[in-house]
Amino acid sequence: MASKVGDDPESLITLTLTYCLRNLCRTMCYAGDKNRPRLRPDIFLPSEICDKLVNAYMDLVHTDSDFEEYGGFFLLFSDPHSTRLSRVQLREDVVRDRDLEAIGKQDLIELHLTNCTNLSSRSLKTLSCFRQTLVSLSLFGCNNIFYRKGAAPLACSEADEEGRPVRRHLDLDFSFQGFSRLRLLNLGGLPTEVDVESLLRPLTTLTSLDLSGVHLARAAFLTQWRERLASLVLYNVDLCEDIALCEQCQTECWICLSSLWPPPSRHLDISRESRRSCKFKLTRNMLTNIVQSLTHLVSLDISGHTMLDNCAVPHLEDALGRPSIEPCKSSILPLRELKRPLQFLGLYDTTLCNLTHIPAYKVTGGKNEDQILNAIEAYTEFRPELAHRAINQLFDIARIQHCNQLLRALKLVIAALKCHKYDKSIQVTGSAALFYLTNTEYRTDQSVKLRRQVIQVVLNGMEQYQEVTVQRNCCLTLCNFSIPEELEFQYHRVNQLLLRILEPTRQDESIQRIAVHLCNALVCQVDNDHKEAVGKMGFVKTMLNLIQKKLQDKLCDQVMEFSWSALWNITDETPDNCQMFLDRSGMALFLECLKEFPDKQELHRNMLGLLGNVAEVKALRPQLMTPQFITVFSNLLDSKADGIEVSYNACGVLSHIMFDGPEAWAMVEPCRDEVMDRMWDAIQSWDVSSRRNINYRSFEPILRLLPQSISPVSQHWATWALYNLVSVYPSKYCPLLIKEGGMALLQRVLELQTSHEETKDMARKVMEHCGNFKEDPMDTGR
Repeated sequence: MASKVGDDPESLITLTLTYCLRNLCRTMCYAGDKNRPRLRPDIFLPSEICDKLVNAYMDLVHTDSDFEEYGGFFLLFSDPHSTRLSRVQLREDVVRDRDLEAIGKQDLIELHLTNCTNLSSRSLKTLSCFRQTLVSLSLFGCNNIFYRKGAAPLACSEADEEGRPVRRHLDLDFSFQGFSRLRLLNLGGLPTEVDVESLLRPLTTLTSLDLSGVHLARAAFLTQWRERLASLVLYNVDLCEDIALCEQCQTECWICLSSLWPPPSRHLDISRESRRSCKFKLTRNMLTNIVQSLTHLVSLDISGHTMLDNCAVPHLEDALGRPSIEPCKSSILPLRELKRPLQFLGLYDTTLCNLTHIPAYKVTGGKNEDQILNAIEAYTEFRPELAHRAINQLFDIARIQHCNQLLRALKLVIAALKCHKYDKSIQVTGSAALFYLTNTEYRTDQSVKLRRQVIQVVLNGMEQYQEVTVQRNCCLTLCNFSIPEELEFQYHRVNQLLLRILEPTRQDESIQRIAVHLCNALVCQVDNDHKEAVGKMGFVKTMLNLIQKKLQDKLCDQVMEFSWSALWNITDETPDNCQMFLDRSGMALFLECLKEFPDKQELHRNMLGLLGNVAEVKALRPQLMTPQFITVFSNLLDSKADGIEVSYNACGVLSHIMFDGPEAWAMVEPCRDEVMDRMWDAIQSWDVSSRRNINYRSFEPILRLLPQSISPVSQHWATWALYNLVSVYPSKYCPLLIKEGGMALLQRVLELQTSHEETKDMARKVMEHCGNFKEDPMDTGR
């Protein structure tokens, strides 16, 4: 059998690391002061393990809500004699100054800090500890790391690790002096107050520099690296202040910059976000100069630029022949100067991406699915504003056309949602794209593992955002999965999130409807332990609150009907949940709904089905034995609503009540015998071949009514129920009845003198049906 999309197994090291992190004090650690983990003294972990351990920890912290952060986790790596770190990647605001300080004695080669907004200049001092060994450093988005935290409070919302307001002061003491091995540096998002030229001056041996979004007062200072720099990223950088004056100024500026790149230069990124104003305008001459100067160029990104003059060949020439990546055939005229096709060419949000002959193996743009996926892949980590727009374009492809690279598309969207858990725009577009990428059209090609990854990021979005669009997209995406089977591995979490959505009874109507539908599906066809656990989360209370709200609005809609259906499912063979229903005035709501909506057949069926579950619990039946309730149940015996369902369920409730015997009937009116007569009449009126809107997982509540003489009408109702089910659905219910010992109990019905002849006749027919039933030997469904 061919493997499905994304079906590759997790590596052994990944499984081991995850297990250890979830069970630190049962594997490599013991519980120390304040129950914090401490590394066992007999353990030494090399960098190959420690690096992966830290990176896996960060991934769990950001993507798994069930995983709890360990206080002092980074202290496990404070001693290089027992743990060795070489390459560390940390992200978002969970990283604190004390975490970096804890690993200050390590000989780090790579340290990548991304959007670590809680780091202050304390961490700059820690960086100095790594100056002898550090080769690669990223401080992308760490906007506060160049500021000291003072004690004087301000009215602003800046706060320290204990939540106290602080005043920020620019740290003027830090210097890269002594970072002699540093080759790769990313300062994307550096605050404008920082003098980047002075900061970088000591770093004479850089080969890769990323200054995305950094203000450059004087671009010429970059020439100090002209002999070494192989990669320069100037995304969203205005290259000089006065270049808007004239094209001559722009050209002179470019000539200055082009002097940076001798033959070793391989990657240049001067792209920008097109919706951001920029004084620098790219011209055909400048692009030609780039290509002619950088003879070893393999990667170029000019995304977002509006060219001042035409760089494209005439339309008729562009349309000639099959698409080619050969530079000599390039539809972009300046790129005909290339010696070989580029490995990467960024043309996102430019008109150039729509041309036919583009001399590059990988192109970002918006022309087709391949370009869009390339854009998501290239821009997700550091340019969420571009990734968001590319995912939105992927959404349109999945919704209107057809996604041909399903595995790649799903993995990229999942990665974007994981990477930008706190970015609302990514969460909105990503969850919308997932809805279409997981629907029926693509479902058969997706593995269990891949679909579980989708569920995880969807639940992360639901957890992080209460915003209507994100919640709706996430709930709709969950509807694409087999429920409860595919959600069972996150059963507790998904129920908690759905109940949280439904807590405010004035919730958006569409979200409320979808969430109640999901809740109902989640408690259908699951074991009783699951139902009891969900009941303790407040499931019954939440559904009753929704019903109360709909009653106040005098509205019987899908939310009302789904809520009663969900209560019917969650009370099935779970006495605790039945008790909760009664304790929270469920019977009063039942009577109100019956009075307010006398013609709503499905509503009546759901309510009576629920009360059938309550009636099955012997200890709770006395609460149903009031003149008011018995009269209502008796009157519903004559109901023709929803075929026989309402009458059948009402008779079921009364059958269990009658089973307690005449001594339990503590009322004068209505008379027990009269009610039993009405039950007999109702059963006689039903068509035994009726197709049913009901689903039994067990016959136990019915079977207990068979071998008894206390209430012949209860016995008759139970026998009729079995006869109907095995006649209409033999393949489903004959095996179940045989498995649960129903044949022996039916035999006892035949032997009891108190059994009515009509009841015995039906019992024989049930036994005959089951005796004649032959299971399909090829059936592998059970």
